[in-house]
Amino acid sequence: MQSLGIRAVFEGKNFERLFQGLFVTVEIALISIIIAFILGILIGLSRTTKSKPILIINRIYLELFRIIPTLVWLFIFYFGVTTALSIDISGISISIIVFSLWGAAEMGDIVRGALQSLPKHQIESAKALGLNYFQLYRYVLIPQALRRMLPGTINLATRMVKTTSLVVLIGVIDVVKVGQQIIESSRFTFPTASFWVYGSIFILYFIVCYPLSQISKKLETKWNS
Repeated sequence: MQSLGIRAVFEGKNFERLFQGLFVTVEIALISIIIAFILGILIGLSRTTKSKPILIINRIYLELFRIIPTLVWLFIFYFGVTTALSIDISGISISIIVFSLWGAAEMGDIVRGALQSLPKHQIESAKALGLNYFQLYRYVLIPQALRRMLPGTINLATRMVKTTSLVVLIGVIDVVKVGQQIIESSRFTFPTASFWVYGSIFILYFIVCYPLSQISKKLETKWNS
């Protein structure tokens, strides 16, 4: 009976293992989000400069991570870079590096858009008051841009959490990999285990991502009203 397949989720320590896998997923996503946020702000600020070399470098960086799928970047770093440099880096570290670089590219675009959406007269007024470049960004532009970029930042964080499911393909034991192991070990005892295991993984991802999406919607509605 199909209903018996749910026992595969709770048999032994399987449910505990799923939560341990979820912890790895959240750990990779959280560290990557923090690094991407910091780097993204710096990249976003640099994209408002008038220096053509900096703008060209930023554009190339952004397009590389937009055009080339994240999965390909994981393979490039995990199989290519580590082999070329003869270094041994764990799958978790590689995942954090790739997601941080990808997230920073996306975050940089969010920051740039938020800064450029601000009224031009505020910049002119700040300069007329004698504020220097640092004071202009610290006291005028960044405080206002933060409100505009926060919904986009939360959306990006949600996307990063969901995209971490790709790390299973480079051997990281995340929640998806644990689920695959449970299904493989239970396929003869519980033929319908895959339905319940993947259903449980869906619920775990939902629990993590849904609150973020709701916060983003509420902030966007509040600040656009």
